[in-house]
Amino acid sequence: MVLLRHGQTALSVDRRYSGLGDPELTELGQAQAAAAALRLGGMEGITAVLTSPLRRARQTAAAVADAAEVPLQVRDGLIETDFGDWEGLTFLEARERDPELHGRWLGATDVAPPNGESFDAAGARVTAERAKITAEYPGATVVVVSHVTPIKLILQEALAAGSSILYRLHLDLASIGIADFYPDGGASVRLVNDTSHLA
Repeated sequence: MVLLRHGQTALSVDRRYSGLGDPELTELGQAQAAAAALRLGGMEGITAVLTSPLRRARQTAAAVADAAEVPLQVRDGLIETDFGDWEGLTFLEARERDPELHGRWLGATDVAPPNGESFDAAGARVTAERAKITAEYPGATVVVVSHVTPIKLILQEALAAGSSILYRLHLDLASIGIADFYPDGGASVRLVNDTSHLA
């Protein structure tokens, strides 16, 4: 799995929670998607590009699918975590709005934002989707275009890591990672947060 985070949106410029909201890519975000597409379009063996249904991911994925000349498939299980009532807020705004809950949420994966989704719930969804993808594309290379949390969750699973990775791992916009999943259940991570194509 080649794991690609979508390009910049207006919400990511201001570092706002961006879950199920559906902003499009900024001009810079489109350039980031084009740069990722140029890099991945030259990678041999890509079978398909699979994307979250949200517009910022679909726009990024479409550029890659065109460059690689492979099918583009929307996968609902790759959608970002639902941040509920914190959607569109900055970290500080969310903390001021719900100080006690926000503090608990930062340290517990079973705590959800108000009217949102916990990381545990998102993890169950993403793990199920990852299993479906590897079953449908055995031995193949696929590009997965998604968001910060689903990509972290896939990396967490591949590394058999604890939940702290969700809070300690940084993923830049339009960054690339690579995680291999094997038929015997093993996995390995070969690349994380590579942005060399954006230089």
